[in-house]
Amino acid sequence: MNKVIKIKNRVIGGNNPCYVIAEMSANHAGNFNRAIAIIHSAKEAGANCIKIQTYTADTMTIDSDKEYFQIKQGTWKGENLYNLYKKAYTPWEWLAQLKEEAEKIDLDFLSTPYDKTAIDFLEELGVNFYKIASFEITDIPLIKYIASKNKPIIMSTGMASLEEIEEAVNAVKSQNNNNLCLLKCSSAYPAIPDDMNLKTMKHLEETFDVVVGLSDHSLGSVSAITAVAMGAKVIEKHFCISREIENPDSSFSMEPEEFKKMVEDIRAVERAIGKISYDISEKEKINKNFRRSIFVVKDIKKGEIFTENNIRVIRPAYGLPPKHFEEILGRKASKDIERGTPLEWNMID
Repeated sequence: MNKVIKIKNRVIGGNNPCYVIAEMSANHAGNFNRAIAIIHSAKEAGANCIKIQTYTADTMTIDSDKEYFQIKQGTWKGENLYNLYKKAYTPWEWLAQLKEEAEKIDLDFLSTPYDKTAIDFLEELGVNFYKIASFEITDIPLIKYIASKNKPIIMSTGMASLEEIEEAVNAVKSQNNNNLCLLKCSSAYPAIPDDMNLKTMKHLEETFDVVVGLSDHSLGSVSAITAVAMGAKVIEKHFCISREIENPDSSFSMEPEEFKKMVEDIRAVERAIGKISYDISEKEKINKNFRRSIFVVKDIKKGEIFTENNIRVIRPAYGLPPKHFEEILGRKASKDIERGTPLEWNMID
């Protein structure tokens, strides 16, 4: 597989900055103008990409009141699957305008399709890459169909066993598509730190030789920032204008100021990671003077012997380095030396 993927003019992976995705999902709450506002707000908050989901209630499930279709716990407890998807979906007639608006402000447009009709629709729109959701990682026919479009794929791995991830990766490879990024993900809404297991990211990278990142459903930004420090090259986070606007995703989404702070922290972490270097910074050069060195701490007459009583290793660093202290002991002064003078070789016989 490839250790970088390219989306238009952006390269993800390698030494490139982390790619940050703002997931709109249902946060538009059925309002087109709010969807447009979310796009602009995500750009201002530092996102590289806006993501939506392409499905309808009918492409996701069937309208049934049977027990199988009832959600009995978690964030959406008490909901019927069909009715939940009716509330949460993004109308397909919006997508062309949303894509155009995003690209107008240099924000990449990404979508998660959930069936072939959605993929065909997105192909007509001219999307540049695809997202595969954690819940679809076992839908091998869907993955193959997406991979057959020969475009980069970002795939979440929540709930998947290593064997299931391998099957999904092989499905992508079977279509001669090597442009894959795997995201560690805890598919709970919200996820808790105890379930994040971020070390798995590195294992995914080593096992499948791919770009890795994090699809983060936890509250706050600790997991996302830590993931970047551990090598994540993609961060995906749910984004909303305000959690006060009720919809199926609002409770675990980030508001603009929170998202902006997360992106700023991610960029700070990347600067801190830097490169392997033993160079001294300009600020460090100033502070080098506060290292220790050998100083005369009592007045010394010419010919007097240097002892532990008249020379010491102290701060600052204007005298000889401390490593010479023992070889100087027992030798004689070549001149009179005043207390508080940094010791130099020309003062020693």
